[in-house]
Amino acid sequence: MKFNIKRFAVLLGVMIAVSAPALSGYGQTPSAKQLKEAKKRSEKAAETIHEIMRIAEKSIPQDLLAKAKAVVVFPGSLKLSFIVGGQGGSGVAISRLAKGWSAPAFLNMGGGSIGPQIGGQSTDYVLLIMNDEGLKKLLQDKFEIGGEGSVAAGPVGRTAAASTNARMDAEILTYSRSKGLFAGVALKGIVITQDESLNRALYDKSAKQILVDNPVLWSDAPEAVRAFPIMVNRYAR
Repeated sequence: MKFNIKRFAVLLGVMIAVSAPALSGYGQTPSAKQLKEAKKRSEKAAETIHEIMRIAEKSIPQDLLAKAKAVVVFPGSLKLSFIVGGQGGSGVAISRLAKGWSAPAFLNMGGGSIGPQIGGQSTDYVLLIMNDEGLKKLLQDKFEIGGEGSVAAGPVGRTAAASTNARMDAEILTYSRSKGLFAGVALKGIVITQDESLNRALYDKSAKQILVDNPVLWSDAPEAVRAFPIMVNRYAR
């Protein structure tokens, strides 16, 4: 049979197209820049959780963390204000699965306010998603904290949860840490959206698919982004 180079090239192209998803694991291969960004976010979120949880008397109650359906961290979000204020940042979320925590999905946050303040500060935000309804709302295309659902300032300290039954009905418990001070805070006006480009690059899935619809176990995520679920599991088994 006479060798046909054109036919061979077409066949090779088809084989590569078919095998590429299997080689990458999720259909795409992230760029070095995207992987570096994802790794940075996961490690900063892990560091935030570790620093918050290492002193039990001033941490998130572990029984709450153990009950949470999902944990979201926006580390080092920047808040700026000069008459008109605004804040923004990027973070990660993981959900509780039957076999452990999910791979981290990537989110963005933003918001604004009007007031006489002048200044700027970096703040860590932590959200505990306490039930399925809260997780469903979080993973909308655009979710405004305080605009929908039951959101409350989270209790702090080893014994705090027992005396705050009123807050246990909340779908989302929220915390902030700034200049070393960690406390429950009633966040309002912050809008959370999915980081579609980064999620697609790493998993070829949306955040909703990663965390709920077709979840990815943390151990199946790229090794570079596993720091956050590993750290959460340390405190919320």
